[in-house]
Amino acid sequence: MMTIISLLLLASLLPHLTFTARVNVGIVNGKEAEPHSRPYMVSVQAKEHHICGGFLISDRFVMTAAHCRKNSSVLTVVLGAHDLKKNENSVRFTVETYHQNPDYTMGSFHNDILLLKLEKNVQLNDNIKWISIPAEGSDIEAGSVCSIAGWGRLATKGKRSDRLMETDVKVMNNMECERKWGKKYFSTSQMMCVHGDGGSCNGDSGGPLVWLVSQKCVIVINDLKFIQKCQFIFFGSTS
Repeated sequence: MMTIISLLLLASLLPHLTFTARVNVGIVNGKEAEPHSRPYMVSVQAKEHHICGGFLISDRFVMTAAHCRKNSSVLTVVLGAHDLKKNENSVRFTVETYHQNPDYTMGSFHNDILLLKLEKNVQLNDNIKWISIPAEGSDIEAGSVCSIAGWGRLATKGKRSDRLMETDVKVMNNMECERKWGKKYFSTSQMMCVHGDGGSCNGDSGGPLVWLVSQKCVIVINDLKFIQKCQFIFFGSTS
C-alpha cells in the first residue's frame, strides 16, 4: 500500500482559548467509525452542506481550521452525527461569533485556527461530548499512534462519505519530516508529520488528530495542498 505522509501543526491551544473563553481533506484507506464513538466530532457546514470537520472543546466552543471559512461565510455546525444523511438526534447550532487566530492570513500554512462560539450552550449526552486539549508544551514521541476521522472524500475524485470514517497514523521524526517537506513548509515549533497507509483527502480539514494514549486532541487538521492521489494529505495548525 502507498504510505501517506501528512504534515500537521502542533496544538499549543491554551493561549487562544483565553481570548475567546486548505483546501479540504476525507479518510483514505480507512474504515467506518463505530457510530457515535467520537462524540466530540463536528460537521462544519455552509448552506447546510458539509465543508470541514471540527471538534467540540467546551459546551460553547467548536474548534476548526481558519481556512474553512471563506469570504466571511455564515457557518453552522452539526453535533451528535454519524451519518449526515440521517437525523440520529443530531443537533444543528448557529455560530454566534467567529474567533480567528489573529496571526492567520488566508493562504498561509501557519496559525490556521478558528474558534466558533455557538449561539447557546450545548447539552451534553452520550453522542455529544467535548474532547480535552493537552497542556502547552506537551510532546508526543515519534512512533506514537494517533487517529484521524472525518466525512471527507474516500478517494481523490471520489464522493464524500456520509458516514464518519477513521484511520490510525503514526508520528514521524521531526528531522525526517523536515527532509520530506523542506524548511519552507515545516517548523519544528509548530508542526508535526504523521504517516500511514490511510490518511485524509478532500473534506476533513479542521478535525482533530487524537493521541490514542491520552485520548486528547493534539492538532487541528489542515491539508497542505490537494495533491494528486492524496499522497500528501493534511496539514494542521495550532500555534
